[in-house]
Amino acid sequence: MAEESRRLFLALWPEPALAERLHQLAGEAHRDCGGRIMRRETLHLTLAFIGAVGEGRLPELLETLGRIRAPRFRMQLDALGHWAHNHILWAGCTHAPPALPQLAADIRREVAAIGLPASGPAFVPHMTLLRKAHAPCELPVFDALAWDVAEWVLVESRLTPQGADYQPLAAWALG
Repeated sequence: MAEESRRLFLALWPEPALAERLHQLAGEAHRDCGGRIMRRETLHLTLAFIGAVGEGRLPELLETLGRIRAPRFRMQLDALGHWAHNHILWAGCTHAPPALPQLAADIRREVAAIGLPASGPAFVPHMTLLRKAHAPCELPVFDALAWDVAEWVLVESRLTPQGADYQPLAAWALG
């Protein structure tokens, strides 16, 4: 019998007030861009996608991730963009704080060191707001949103008929 596996990724999760404001921005953009608005509770910034991990590997992964140390940082979500090739409307930052790409690189390196894939394209910090958005579309103007990032999380993604359901499994504080 095959071992049960979980579909995992690592991410930054915004606090509720920030998620609410990003969801409002998605609603504003949706009026012109169409597409599917991401649910407020699913908004996140992916650091690394791992994919299917067998239950037996989970303790090793948790131990490995627990050794990663990174400072707290503040980022400014001050840009909206549209990727025509995959029809994604996203929120991101014009200038990522150095600690952000370093955290993503550290996570990907440590996960790969235990033989798990930390796949994905080059790290581009963004939060998907709309999927299947039409181009060209008028992007809302907004004031920069400050995000004091204090932790990162390991998340399980379960696919349901209503879309992905995300379940945080563990969190690590930033120092």
